[in-house]
Amino acid sequence: MSPSATTPPTASDTDAFLQPVPKQTFTSPPHILVIGAGSRGTAYATAALDSTNSVIIAVAEPIAYKRERFGRRYIWGGENGDAVTEKRAEMEFVDWRAWVKYETSRRERERAGEKVERGVDAVFVCVLDEMHEEVVCGIAPLGVHICCEKPMSTRLQSCINIYKALKGASTPVNGSMAKKETIFGICHVLRYSPHNMLLRQLVLEKEVIGDVLSIEHVEPVGWWHFSHSYVRGNWRKESKTAPSLLTKSCHDIDFLMWLLCSPPPNADAGTKPHLPSYLTSTGSRKFFRKERKPQAAGSATNCLSCPHEQDCIYSAKKIYKENNLDLGNTGWPVNIVNPEIEEIYKTAGKKAASKQLLEDLSQDYTAGTPVSEVEARPWFGRCVWEADNNVCDDQCVTVTWDDDPLPHSTSLKGRGAKTAQFHMIAFTEKICQRRGRIYGTAGEIEYDSTVIKVHNFATGDTKVYTPHYAAGGHGGGDAGLARQFLMAVNAVDRQGVQVEDAQRGFLGCDLEEAFRSHAAVFAAEAARTERNVVDWKKWWNEQVESQLHER
Repeated sequence: MSPSATTPPTASDTDAFLQPVPKQTFTSPPHILVIGAGSRGTAYATAALDSTNSVIIAVAEPIAYKRERFGRRYIWGGENGDAVTEKRAEMEFVDWRAWVKYETSRRERERAGEKVERGVDAVFVCVLDEMHEEVVCGIAPLGVHICCEKPMSTRLQSCINIYKALKGASTPVNGSMAKKETIFGICHVLRYSPHNMLLRQLVLEKEVIGDVLSIEHVEPVGWWHFSHSYVRGNWRKESKTAPSLLTKSCHDIDFLMWLLCSPPPNADAGTKPHLPSYLTSTGSRKFFRKERKPQAAGSATNCLSCPHEQDCIYSAKKIYKENNLDLGNTGWPVNIVNPEIEEIYKTAGKKAASKQLLEDLSQDYTAGTPVSEVEARPWFGRCVWEADNNVCDDQCVTVTWDDDPLPHSTSLKGRGAKTAQFHMIAFTEKICQRRGRIYGTAGEIEYDSTVIKVHNFATGDTKVYTPHYAAGGHGGGDAGLARQFLMAVNAVDRQGVQVEDAQRGFLGCDLEEAFRSHAAVFAAEAARTERNVVDWKKWWNEQVESQLHER
């Protein structure tokens, strides 16, 4: 099958990955609620509408400006002079709790025989990472299909709580409480780009390099991107969010588990995953700390009052104003500093937008500022060597697998000993353009984010593949995930497909697999912080198994 608008991403036709994927048209388009109207909520709303004819009918967002902007863009219209729909109360909510209250009332009215508006079929959860648990667990009893931005949550226990909430969720069915299974998607979007789908097909289905023995995979975060998100931004402190291996690189750990742990699409039903044996990790905050601060910067804590600013590549003024706003870019990362910059630029001009941006960047905190106030928000003008960040800016993870033949089999095909080495590094020219090498028994693969090169040992030939690079985030991964999630929703709700079949067939991933790849991140972090080698089976039994299935 090819990855067309009617089939899941498990193609055997390699050429299909070289072409754009047609837009999926549903007879009865799913109705969507987006919780969180920030950058990721906006990204998935765009991805859903670009890849399908689904309808976004509501948004839940506490910041009025973001909520209104999102609504004009995706729901009631008027953003760019387009047609305007009458804005109704059920289109916007101040938070997820307000929507739950409304939806509960709507269902009660419906059961009472009242004619009511159609409800939501699927929800995209795009709030801050540390809020995922409360939102997913809070809406799970309503029995809606959920697609949650990565990571699932910021702590292992929190992920376990989400797993149990989704497994045990009940919702009214024909007037009584009964368990209703729903689709769950996790936004590990690397799985859904044409590049990575083709790479996995070549490795696992076509077996172009034989059995995999080792992988080296690198995530180059980007020198200024890291300073924006992980030194000055929301993800700078483990205590407030989580380690950078989770907030930035859970994509990549999942990618490796997808390649080396999960059974290939052509495996027999019920084939167990090839689980890791051991994990090790090293990493630290090597550069973004006070000991590295240039002497010329003196005691300055903010770029706009720093004597070294003009000579500093991490100058907030250079990064946000000179390299972005002055060139006409009011989107990311500028709109992360202040989401209203785009509107100011459009209505009052560049000068007014620049004035507002510099005012935002000048904001700073002192030794006397309460820690709770400092941690409550980003500080984008803060000196990168004086910030309160503590996450790793350079980290390596090694995952090893032992031989694990299937029961009643002596074959090690796909289940032999192998190693994955992952490196997350902040100090790179490329921004999130992954690269790596895969070493097999019959050949070698070199890949980056655009090209895949397959070298055959026997023939000496090297074949080059250039998959279609789709627009949107993550090389088409955002649109691919949104499309496949909504196809799974449609299959369950409109075509009578069992949840398990739709989950595996369209998303290629279920709740257990999504949870397991997160668990691998927490195991790797345990190895790093405790400076030891984690025995996966022992760690899983002690940290996870006893809690995962208890009621």
